[in-house]
Amino acid sequence: MAQSQLVADSSAEINSELTALEADLKRLEAEYNMYFAGRLKRPPWETRARVETTIKRLDRTSITNYGVKFRFNSLQTRCSRFLDLWDRALRAKEEGRPGPLTRVRQTEPPPPEPVEDRILKVETFKDPANEAQKLKTLYESFTQARQQAGQTRVPFDKFSSLVSAQVRALKEKGGSDVAFRVAIKDGKVAFTAKALKGSDD
Repeated sequence: MAQSQLVADSSAEINSELTALEADLKRLEAEYNMYFAGRLKRPPWETRARVETTIKRLDRTSITNYGVKFRFNSLQTRCSRFLDLWDRALRAKEEGRPGPLTRVRQTEPPPPEPVEDRILKVETFKDPANEAQKLKTLYESFTQARQQAGQTRVPFDKFSSLVSAQVRALKEKGGSDVAFRVAIKDGKVAFTAKALKGSDD
């Protein structure tokens, strides 16, 4: 009876140790995953040493209960497979080549930097049809601004027609020249036209 009680107590104690070992093994697995994902600076040597020490000690212990022994053997096999996998992954990492735990990271484009409000270009026109270079310069600034703001490109012919129409409309209202301004405001392109009535405007 005493012998039977002693075996039962021993089995319960080993079972308790196996529960702690299983928790440490799960922790070790999580820490290795964090290391290979770049979230830990170095491999989890301390946790690994604790797991290996426990397994070596239990391996030298006489376990008579079949269920407890089966549980220990399962954990020992699982740990051995993990350690082999991690060691191969570490060697691959040190040698700078893809390993068994190398993950292909889905590279996401970085979020666009906020675009500051600012005036990019101001050009004044009397007759856009005879001011091709100024029109081209204004268009390039307009296109660049839309690109920075993440907006689609406007064809040159459409832009040219818009400028010409604005010049005609504002000159009919009494303007001598028409000033166009390309600016970025609240992350979007602002393209405005203003009639100038004299040299002081």
